[in-house]
Amino acid sequence: VLEARHEPGYCAFYEECGRNPTVVGSLLPPIIPCLNYSRARALEGDTTACCSIKQLKSLEMSLMLSKAVLMRCPSCADNFAHLHCINTCSPDQTTTINVTRTMNITTLGIVKEAVVGYQAYLSTSFADKSFESCKNVRIPATGGYAIATMCGRYGSALCTAQRWYDFQGDSSNGLAPLDIDFRLIPEGVTEGIPDGVVPYAGRALGCNEMTPTGAEVCSCQDCQASCPVVPSPPPPAEPFTIGGVDGYLVLCVIFLCVLILAFLLFVLSTYLLRKEEGKDSEKGKGKRKGMDKNGNNVSERLIEPWEVTCTDKNSLATQEFLGSGFRAWGTLVASHPLKVLLASAVVTAAFATGLMHIELTTDPVQLWSAPNSRARMEKDFHDKHFDPFFRTNQMILTAPGRPGHFYDSLLFGKQNFSGIIAKDLILELLKLQRKIQNIEFWSNDLNRMASLKDVCFAPLNPSNPSLTDCAVNSLPQYFQNSVANLNAKVNMTELGVTKEVDWRDHFIYCVNSPLSFKDITDLQLSCMADYGAPVFPFLAVGGYEKEGYTTAEALILTFSLNNYPRDNIKFKVALEWEQRFLDIVQEYQKSPGNPFTFAYMAERSLEDEINRTTAEDIPIFMISYAVIFVYIAVALGEYTSFSRILVDSKFLVGLGGILVVGCSVLASMGFYAWIGIPSSLIILQVVPFLVLAVGADNIFIFVLEYQRDARRPGEKREERIGRVLGNVAPSMLLCSLSESVCFFLGALSTMPAVKSFALYAALAVLMDFVLQMTAFVALLSLDARRQDGNRCELACCVTVKTTAPTKPNEGFLLPAMRKYYAPVLLHPVTRVIVIVVFIFMFISSIYLMFYVTVGLDQELAMPQGSYMLEYFKYLYAYFEVGVPTYFVTTKGFNFTSIAGMNATCSSVGCDPFSLTQKIQSYMAIPANSWVDDFIDWLNPGSKCCRLYSIGPNKGKFCPASECETLSSLFVMHEYNIKKHVSNLMYNVLCAVDKHQLIRLSSSSPSRVTYVFYEQYLTIVSEGLFNISLCLLPTFVVCCLLLGMDLRSGALNLLTIIMITVDTVGVMTLWGIDYNAVALINLVTAVGISVEFVSHMTRSFAMSIQPTHVERAKEATATMGSAVFAGVAMTNLPGIVVLAFAKAQLIQIFFFRLNLVITLLGMAHGLIFLPVLLSYFGESVCVRACKRQYPPPLPTQRQSLRNSWIKW
Repeated sequence: VLEARHEPGYCAFYEECGRNPTVVGSLLPPIIPCLNYSRARALEGDTTACCSIKQLKSLEMSLMLSKAVLMRCPSCADNFAHLHCINTCSPDQTTTINVTRTMNITTLGIVKEAVVGYQAYLSTSFADKSFESCKNVRIPATGGYAIATMCGRYGSALCTAQRWYDFQGDSSNGLAPLDIDFRLIPEGVTEGIPDGVVPYAGRALGCNEMTPTGAEVCSCQDCQASCPVVPSPPPPAEPFTIGGVDGYLVLCVIFLCVLILAFLLFVLSTYLLRKEEGKDSEKGKGKRKGMDKNGNNVSERLIEPWEVTCTDKNSLATQEFLGSGFRAWGTLVASHPLKVLLASAVVTAAFATGLMHIELTTDPVQLWSAPNSRARMEKDFHDKHFDPFFRTNQMILTAPGRPGHFYDSLLFGKQNFSGIIAKDLILELLKLQRKIQNIEFWSNDLNRMASLKDVCFAPLNPSNPSLTDCAVNSLPQYFQNSVANLNAKVNMTELGVTKEVDWRDHFIYCVNSPLSFKDITDLQLSCMADYGAPVFPFLAVGGYEKEGYTTAEALILTFSLNNYPRDNIKFKVALEWEQRFLDIVQEYQKSPGNPFTFAYMAERSLEDEINRTTAEDIPIFMISYAVIFVYIAVALGEYTSFSRILVDSKFLVGLGGILVVGCSVLASMGFYAWIGIPSSLIILQVVPFLVLAVGADNIFIFVLEYQRDARRPGEKREERIGRVLGNVAPSMLLCSLSESVCFFLGALSTMPAVKSFALYAALAVLMDFVLQMTAFVALLSLDARRQDGNRCELACCVTVKTTAPTKPNEGFLLPAMRKYYAPVLLHPVTRVIVIVVFIFMFISSIYLMFYVTVGLDQELAMPQGSYMLEYFKYLYAYFEVGVPTYFVTTKGFNFTSIAGMNATCSSVGCDPFSLTQKIQSYMAIPANSWVDDFIDWLNPGSKCCRLYSIGPNKGKFCPASECETLSSLFVMHEYNIKKHVSNLMYNVLCAVDKHQLIRLSSSSPSRVTYVFYEQYLTIVSEGLFNISLCLLPTFVVCCLLLGMDLRSGALNLLTIIMITVDTVGVMTLWGIDYNAVALINLVTAVGISVEFVSHMTRSFAMSIQPTHVERAKEATATMGSAVFAGVAMTNLPGIVVLAFAKAQLIQIFFFRLNLVITLLGMAHGLIFLPVLLSYFGESVCVRACKRQYPPPLPTQRQSLRNSWIKW
């Protein structure tokens, strides 16, 4: 077009000719220059230029919006403006540009030839360096790159220097007044360049360089080269190894070998010593004595009464004191059963009335996060000042099996569209979205019709939102939820090719440039949602690779609601809206015309499903308790003859025992309800089971002892009950007191759920013991009176003529264990094998403890078949981002000072080690600070939000509400601040004006899930602390109640520790994670272990058999049979029933874990402990009376104990 020569000192165009008639819809007036080949104009001195003052002002305005995005990096903004200044004003203009298109324009009646297109030649070195300085500049409020808004359809991922300049020269971008064809010429290339044209090769600044005007280098967030050298974090610790082998395994193997070797040496030395003593005994007496029935040598010297130590005397005195006290108490209660039952009922009722005030905690935050924990306090601070995190209601939709298609786009080339990205499915999704948006219902709390706008998150109009102000993110939002926009089509010509463009071209453009107000097609549609914010592609589609959004496999529909404190009336309104949302979605899922396969959730879904499964599994727990009741009722019967079945049965006694357990739980819950300590669902599930295990054991011990005992001549029935109670109650006290103190100490836990469980369990166990010593003794007295009168149990008026046998009934289990089990278990070879096997189990479990998984998959909280399980599956498969993370501060930064601002911002000039800069190194998307947005708002390079330029307020300060900057709007979206931008900025400015010191907290991350994750930082130490506190009283109480018997207490403690450690080892093998629920069960395991162990320990200590082995045998037969029948066989049937529960949490942490606890407790209590006591049990002063008294009959034990005390 231009035939003039290209030579230095000449201009190609000069002065403004008017508006470009070919440009429509531009954001700025498209003023174009006049064609004017002439010499450059002189300005001042020797300075010349090819532009007028008018042109400079137009250029400044044209660059204003682009520079506002790039000003975070001054060198980038300088390079950007540099080239356009050269093209417009360079005195050597003709050497770098070539006018290609002009047209006549009439201005004020004068026809002028105006330039509407030209070629600009520049070197690739300048272009590439300019592009490099700008390509990493961020827009923190959106998390994207500024270059993405300046590269058209290519976005940031596919943007290059050529494409960047092509977009700048495209007059359809809304900013360029004319078309500029940028030609990037490599160094040394002359082909295709007009004569006289020299590609511009000026110096482009690097992003880590200061500008000639003294502007700071770009920040680390926008320029990698500006980042300070930060030492690399230390590498993660190498796995502990010894010689290339797992170090823990090596240590455990060594420890195992040492223990087994030490034990075998002990056995061998003991055997040789006894063999030598046996020879001496044979020489002295001429015959073998001291061999028990199992072939074990009895070579221990029988001590004289004067050799009994003070400890032995204390032990016997303690037992006599407890025995005589309980004997007198039992006789008194058995003599007045009805009065005792009435008093027990009154006391229980008084406690239980507190249930009217019970508060059931279902909020997971209140259950699993300590109120004074760091994450909880930070969450409370965030919720108080910024409102709770908004509520999410979401659908993830797929169309499996639906074929995709290829689309040959005029602008974007050939694109692969998946089956889900189809117009008919998008329209169907829009139809469903509108149906949900139009939900209306009557709200009793608001006393009017309520809808989405009453509770929705509306970031741009929070005070009085309409439905279109509500934040709804979906693919149809790229079309402003308009069917007309989706159906829009237009023919478009690009590079001489004319094709039809439609919704697909708009979709491709918007997912790559979601911040655009107008696409680059002739459709000229906005990409912004109808509520005024962008829809980022990861919130609209899912299941794509890298940035291949057109191949996405899922559509995502998200409704965001405001969250409120639970005592706010709008909280109930939000819950009701979410329920209507679920109803519509579930109905739609069942409709035959539904083309989607989808998963869904509401914010209330997790809590709803947990509560639902709890309610559905209540029958399972009831069946479990019923099975236990039936077992107790049947197992307690004596059944001496068929004709006396109804007389000897213990149905009512078993029912009474169950009622005692139930009353103790109700009393505990009522008491804590009185004093305001809330309960939880886990308490309702675990505490009754625990108390039933403890109570059933005591019931069996008491009843079986009564059945095996013979009434002495002249002894009354009440006296017999008192005497039996005196024999067994100390053992019952030992276990109940150990468990109760254990749980009371467990209440020192900082975890609310564990603390409340421990308190409820401690009082329930204590109340169970008290009621057993009162109500149950009274019930047994009434039942004994009935049985002595030969009256049937369920028909008391019916008597049976068959008399009761005079010989005590030992049942089946006691003779079997005495005759078969105990002799086999305590055989010399068996004893060695048992110790070796259990040592191996213990060491193996110690090793496995190091590899137990810590955590709790949220899927486990859901019942089988829950729609939430399908949602989690879809979430992991298709959703590409996680939960937003906030960093909240409360002190340490003075925002009235430059230093305080610099310490948090990430813009140019900010401290390279500022809070935001540090955070950025860990984030995939740039961290956004309100300080950065505030600084951008104050940016002198922008004419917006500064001073009123016209009107009555001209010259006065203009608030941000008059011109809402894009970055400020997205601070609202990201931070969920329920106030308008103007309010936020006004508060900040007022604080600065009043010189208030706004100090923010040592920064702390805030995220919806952090309050739950925090427990895993301390749960191991928390668990060790709680279990140690529970173990301590088992040792102390055992020692005290056995009269300072330290050895028995130590062996008792060792066995309980082994049960607990073995339980954790089996957890590792069975895939049971360690978490707060598991910790509660491990604390329960200590309590149940006491039942298996402590009764046996005391029975051994009180035995008067001559040798360790014989005493272990007697304890195994007598007490072991009661423990087996009362604890193991009571728990196992009830536990097996739990396997049929729907809740995975119950199946894993109640069925599996309680089954493990019961089996390990039974194995250690009935196998390991007797053998351990036979080797290392305490030698008691019983041997002192062996010379004077023959082995006593069961009925002679009390008188013999009286003889011990006389010593």
